[in-house]
Amino acid sequence: MTNEAQLTSAFGAFSRLESALREVIVGQEDVTRQTLITLLAGGNVLLEGVPGLGKTLLVRTLSHALGLPFSRIQFTPDLMPTDIVGTNIIREEGGDRRFVFSRGPIFANIVLADEINRATPKTQSALLEAMEERTVTVAGTTYPLAEPFIVLATQNPIEMEGTYPLPEAQVDRFLLKVHVSFPSLPDLVRITRLNTESSAIAFPAPAASAEDVRSARSVVRELPVAEGLRDYVARLVLATHPESELAPAMVRDYVQYGASPRAAIAILLAAKAHAFLSGEVHVRPSDIEAVFMPATNHRIILNFKGEAEGASPTSILREVWQKVTVL
Repeated sequence: MTNEAQLTSAFGAFSRLESALREVIVGQEDVTRQTLITLLAGGNVLLEGVPGLGKTLLVRTLSHALGLPFSRIQFTPDLMPTDIVGTNIIREEGGDRRFVFSRGPIFANIVLADEINRATPKTQSALLEAMEERTVTVAGTTYPLAEPFIVLATQNPIEMEGTYPLPEAQVDRFLLKVHVSFPSLPDLVRITRLNTESSAIAFPAPAASAEDVRSARSVVRELPVAEGLRDYVARLVLATHPESELAPAMVRDYVQYGASPRAAIAILLAAKAHAFLSGEVHVRPSDIEAVFMPATNHRIILNFKGEAEGASPTSILREVWQKVTVL
């Protein structure tokens, strides 16, 4: 069980971490908070936005603030799966030749999959095992990844030229999908000042450690959730399925496949992390509300009618949220 000292230490570490991120990242408070929620929940996050909004800067700043190994993979159409996970190479030693595994950039604590939807689906799928199992298998041998491990993928809006849609199985492995919006006028002015009056960005010194992350994750896992709220999350997820009696009209009209059971797990874990970052010791309905959209908006697959009429997962999920209430 979590004791008070462990809770205080974990909360202090993540408060310092959040402050360190906000020293560099201008605005984007919600994006920063959702990224920390993903880290606490032990998941992966998909950051979507047009180029130039600071998505890559956020990931680099997180790496510096944690003092953990960081790896950047630039996804391009000619990127191959072996460029990500590594491959066996022949090495000659003392006249003998043998295969030696050369590790790819996936072997880091913090992995930036930059512009992930510019690579082909085959290459995108090279991340599946790492994201879910925290292992990499090459030529029948399985290699564990270091913990904490997190993939932060950036994605351009799908309608932009030269992009490929992510396979549904991979999208479902992202705990959250976070939209990175354009900065406000004051934030944009501050960004221009910071990037034109100094020759280099001043990244923060480490504010938390790998042990702090592991300890905080343990604390988050043990935060209690009332049975009524568990039932509420289950009903929310069921309401995204058109065949469910809980489904509202928009779901029945426009959705082909609703959110998977992984969505219910993601909502609860993210709600626990949100409660922790808010200084609470139990999950409240407001915590579920804060994470419901980013935990489910990438797990809804529209049918032909939904695609043809331009229905959006966000509007559909908004109706789900309005129709399903806490008992």
